[in-house]
Amino acid sequence: MPEQAVPSAEAPGRESFGSRLGAAMAARGPLCVGIDPHPALLKNWGLDDDAAGLRRFSLTVLEAVGSLAAAIKPQVALYERHGSAGMAVLEELLAEARDEKVLTIADAKRGDIGSTMAAYADAWLRDDSPLAADSVTLSPYLGFESLRPALDLAARTGRGVFVLALTSNPEGASVQHVGGADSVARRITQSAAAENRRYQGSLGSVGLVVGATVGSALSELDLDLAAVRGPLLAPGLGAQGATPADLRATFGAAYPQVLGTSSRDILSAGPEQRGLRDAAQRTLDGLRGE
Repeated sequence: MPEQAVPSAEAPGRESFGSRLGAAMAARGPLCVGIDPHPALLKNWGLDDDAAGLRRFSLTVLEAVGSLAAAIKPQVALYERHGSAGMAVLEELLAEARDEKVLTIADAKRGDIGSTMAAYADAWLRDDSPLAADSVTLSPYLGFESLRPALDLAARTGRGVFVLALTSNPEGASVQHVGGADSVARRITQSAAAENRRYQGSLGSVGLVVGATVGSALSELDLDLAAVRGPLLAPGLGAQGATPADLRATFGAAYPQVLGTSSRDILSAGPEQRGLRDAAQRTLDGLRGE
């Protein structure tokens, strides 16, 4: 049986992340744009692989797609590789997105135990943290309940989390598929569903990361993602091979919860903002079925 959620009231007077994300998806559409400043992309944009290039890249993408995307998802590792200067750029990007009322998903994939997990939660989910994002990706492979500090802090501050559940990389199956009918992935989805019972409304604040290219794995593992009642972050659109039609076929009844994520396919249309915006609009139209 999955571990049971610890009851905890939502922060009084604060709108939950799930509610805010649901409203953004309804208003703008189900698109998340990944901001992944890979060295090759910086070079293709004519930028140096340094903090200055990183800053120009990041703020250009935000300005171009901020009014189209329900959320942006900066890849934290690509800022960390520049040391403190890179993390300062990430702090600026998160602050600018907050000012522009664009939701953010810090793609940090943090996971640990005890006070260390509490410190990670503090970094990404505390109100006055310079790295505070609207949500953060988490790794549950020390046990779903090891994420408790982040789950509870997110609830108190009106933020959210996305827990890795079923990734599309080939190596993921060696852990996530183990157990067959009672797979690791199924236990994670059940735990997320239990956690979302603390939230009112149609969409909880505990989301899952499920790769856009997982294909038949959802049916093979008998995963009921609609029952999770949380957002489903689905990376892999475009350059990784998945299409909006693939997402609709893969997720079925859970498709209304899906936040389709595209990174390279949109970013490669830069550095001109018009190119970025046109690429984002095409992806968004596909997700909407237009």
